[in-house]
Order: sequence, then structure tokens, then C-alpha cells
Amino acid sequence: MTATVTADKVVRAPRVPVSRGYRFELVKLVTQWRIRLLVLACWIAPALFVAGVSQQSTLPSDTLFGRWMHATGWAGPLVMLGFAGTYALPLLASVVAGDVFAAEDRLGTWRHLLVAVRSPRRIFVAKSLASLTVILLLVAGLALSSAAGGLVSVGNQPLVGLDGHLLAPGDAALRVLLAWTAALAPTLALAAIGLLGSVALGRSPMGLLLPPLLALAMSVAQMLPLPVAVRLALPGYAFISWNGLFTSPAQLGPLLIGVAVGLVWAVLATALAYVLFLRRDFTNLAYDGSGRRALTVGALPLAGLTALTVGVVAVATPSLGSGIEQDKVQRSVATAFAHLYRMQTQELHRPAVTEAQLRASAACTKSDGQSAQEGAGNDWRCVVTWHLPGVPVPGTAIYQLDITSDGRFVADGDGPKEVNGYFLLRTSTGDAPNPLWQFDGNVELLTTPH
Repeated sequence: MTATVTADKVVRAPRVPVSRGYRFELVKLVTQWRIRLLVLACWIAPALFVAGVSQQSTLPSDTLFGRWMHATGWAGPLVMLGFAGTYALPLLASVVAGDVFAAEDRLGTWRHLLVAVRSPRRIFVAKSLASLTVILLLVAGLALSSAAGGLVSVGNQPLVGLDGHLLAPGDAALRVLLAWTAALAPTLALAAIGLLGSVALGRSPMGLLLPPLLALAMSVAQMLPLPVAVRLALPGYAFISWNGLFTSPAQLGPLLIGVAVGLVWAVLATALAYVLFLRRDFTNLAYDGSGRRALTVGALPLAGLTALTVGVVAVATPSLGSGIEQDKVQRSVATAFAHLYRMQTQELHRPAVTEAQLRASAACTKSDGQSAQEGAGNDWRCVVTWHLPGVPVPGTAIYQLDITSDGRFVADGDGPKEVNGYFLLRTSTGDAPNPLWQFDGNVELLTTPH
């Protein structure tokens, strides 16, 4: 008789592929009531807001492009972008990415998830990709909804740029798209900070608070008289530097630096979250984050990255001062005035004139020349001079300027009244907004050759 010995075999089930884990995590996210509410809000509320504001008699003229919401539908998505960069996008990054890992700690479901997937690495990748997908969906909703609301309520009209030149509807659409795309870089950086906080702090609510707190700190920093190199080294600078897309030529230097810094922050913060996630002890059911690791593996590397970025930008560009200098202010004001003067000429049906014929120039002083002629402040005063063909005496106009630390300024007309003294112009076809009454402009903080 031959004995048959049967050996027990240990059968290992194959690991769940990343694609299945990603679908699973995506379904978990979109089935949450708060995520569904955010999706509906981002795809509906901006259109209603832009359409409603565009029909009001009073516009948000203190917001960039707000004064043009009656004139073109492309101003609405830019107003929404300015609001979203300060408030909405940090909150979206917080709600989506700041809780994606901490939720498993609160519910105590790590053991079940690890048994099902059997790979912490795949779990991290799946959760990160699901968060990224939802964030992209929300940002797309904000952009497309606000653009639709503006186009339906106002129309596909040309947009006045920050230097006064007119952008054709197609050109305006492309630049609006690029502006929203550029804003993705700091949004991804905040989302990566949310992932890092969610991993490092466990079930603590501080993981949710990190993205909006960082965004608030960056907003406050941009209002301070910091050197340009420090401004550009902050991951949220692309929330501001998209303004440079709406000048001619486009001010791409600060924008590209801001986008690059935001993406580097996103990559580093995600990598740090990945390292912390793989190091955590999943057998400890009472795990509630590690403050020491959050500091040594999370905060210190990001602080080092900021210092390194400041050094690189300072060496690569002459950007140790405020970037707001007298000659730059004069050049920006004169350029914007010349473009807008031509627009006023067309509205009043006067003989056409070109910028070359106008030869507009500006003489600007800060604090009546009693202080250094540079830096932000509401004490700038400019006298603009221009020439008309066949008129021997040049024209002059006075503007009071309020320049913020990021280079944006509002020029408020202070006479003569026939040029910039009234909000409306009386034309042969009715009243029309006076483009020279008040106008927005932008001083490029980086020095460029002219």
C-alpha cells in the first residue's frame, strides 16, 4: 500500500490593483453627502452668482475685473477666481484631502481596508488619486459655471486687460482658461498639505484646518512689505500672479515661478505624507497621530524648501526689494491710460488716434516726494500727459493711485472733469461707462528689460 501525504498549501490571494482601489476610494468619496453638496454648489452657485451680480447696478469694483462685469461675460470667471483663490479653493482642498486618511482613523476601518487591499502603498496611491479627481471636478465646476453665467447674462464681448488693451473674445477665453489652470498648482499644494495633515495628525481635526490656515497665512504675508523673492517662494503666489496673463506682453515670469513653486510643494508634501503613512503602526488601534513626526518629517522639510526657494529666486532674479519702483509705476500708468484713452475716443465717436500718436507719459510721485519713491501705498500721485495730432498743447490728467504690495493698483481720476471727472460718458447712443474714471493696473514686480 502506498501512503499518500497531502501537504497544506498556503494560497495567497493576489493584491488588489491600484485601479480597483482607486474606484473604491472614489465611490467612498462621492457617496458622502458633503462631497455631493460641494459638487452641486461648485457647478451651480458660481453661475447664479455671476449672473446675479452682472445684472446689479453696483458692481464689485474693488475686486479685480469686477468693474467690467457689465461689459463682458469673461469678467465673471475672473472675479470668481479671485474669490476662490482666497476662500473657496483652500476650503475645498481641506474638506476633500484633509480628511481622506483621518476618516479611517475615526471609523476604525484600517484593519478591514488592509485585509482587503493588502498593500499600504496601493492604499495611499488610491486615496490620493481619488482626492485629486474630486478636487479637479470641483475646480472645473467653479470655472465652467462662472463662465457660463457670465456669457449667458452679459455675452461674449471683448475684455479690457490690466494695461487697458482690449482682448478679443477668443483671446479672453484662452487667458481665462490659462488663469484657472495656473490656479491648480497652489490648489494641489494645499491638497497635498491636507493629505500630510490627515496622515500625520490622525483623527485630530487639525488635519482639516491645515490647508485654510496655510492659505490665510500666505494671504497675510502677501499684504506685508516683504521682498519679492519671499513672495514668489510662497506656494500660493499663483493665486495672484495669473494677473500677468492680462497684460500685453504677458507678465509670465512671476506666473511661471508661482506655478513651479506650487507644484514642487505639492510633490514634496505628498512624498512626505507617503513616508509617514508607510511608517505608521496600523496595529495600534489608539493611534492618534504623531506630533514629533509631523514636525520632523512634515513641517521642517517644507520650511527648508521655502528657504531654498527664496535663495534660488533671489539669485536668479534681482528681486530683493519691493519690486514697486517709480519708473515701473509710471510706465504702467501711461500704457494703461493710452489704451483706455483710445477706448474713450471710440465711445465719444471722435477721430481715431493711436498710442504712438498719443505719446502718453506719466510723472508719478509717492508722498509728494517726501519719502522713498518705491513701495506700496495709497499716497501715489500721477500726472499723465498726452498729445493729439494737430493740437499744439498737450493734455494732462491727474490720478491718485492705491498700490498694493502684490503690484496691483487702482487709479482714481482727479481731473480734468471732461477726461476722468465723471463715471458716465454722454454719447450719441446713450450713457456709457467712462473707462478713464477709474482703472485697474498691474506693476510687474520682477525687473524685465525694455
